Amino acid sequence: MQLSMHNWMRAEPIETTIRRLSKHGYDSIEISGEPEKYDTKEVRKLLEEFSLKCWGSVTLMLAQRDLLAKDEKQRAESVQYVKDCITMVKELEGEEITIVPSTVGKIKPQGEPEEEWKWATESLRQCYEHGLKEGVRLALEPLNRFETYFLNRHDQALLLAREVGSECGVCLDAFHINIEEANPYQAILNVAEKLVDFHVADNNRMAPGQGTWDWGKLINTLKQIGYDGALTVEFVAPVDRTPANPYKNALESGEVELTPEELKFIEDHGSSTLSDEFYSWLVGESIKTLRKYM
Repeated sequence: MQLSMHNWMRAEPIETTIRRLSKHGYDSIEISGEPEKYDTKEVRKLLEEFSLKCWGSVTLMLAQRDLLAKDEKQRAESVQYVKDCITMVKELEGEEITIVPSTVGKIKPQGEPEEEWKWATESLRQCYEHGLKEGVRLALEPLNRFETYFLNRHDQALLLAREVGSECGVCLDAFHINIEEANPYQAILNVAEKLVDFHVADNNRMAPGQGTWDWGKLINTLKQIGYDGALTVEFVAPVDRTPANPYKNALESGEVELTPEELKFIEDHGSSTLSDEFYSWLVGESIKTLRKYM
């Protein structure tokens, strides 16, 4: 296994992110799905300079991005977005693309269940074919019910992946399976060889080690199924604006460069713009906990 990390949780130049990950001993990055933002040749040079790899990417399902939208044009544009992310991963010599099929925060269906399943399957098959061509494997990620109504459990993700194609896999997230699965460890065992990616945050979505997850048991369960991919850190620190806040340095006090959509995405995840000091501390705490059991 390797240790990776997302970068969508903090707005900063990619060079700053890569430097931080290298300093703390990470192996790779799972870069945010913003193909229009990154010059892949420059990012590859940075990765080589700091001895990191690109593990893959994750789709940022903001605004109108929705692979099961009722509107055909919206679905087509969303498919093209995912294809662009896949191409970005290929150019960065990555291995996988984690896909959340529907818009994060969308809570109202636009069609009958059979219709939405058909729309999702058709859209994902187009992405899958592009992934096969580019040598990038798809991993479908279920989220908790408060972030999407469509895909919440491992059995749903497995069924959809099997309908998309034989090489389509699943991504599980420690935070989400802690909410939605009756037995999170059994969910991992059930996904087995279909597991392509695994996201890590504690039960409270803080850094690993700051909640109740038994990380030794969790990582041993991953070893039991022969998982040899990345543990991708994805903490989302909750914002405490009360006097009880134990982290007085958590919030950024200066200017940050975020689009309204990006800020909404972070805020919809229960967080805000974090200070460099606090964010870097969480990055370090994550790797300290996980390396002990790898």
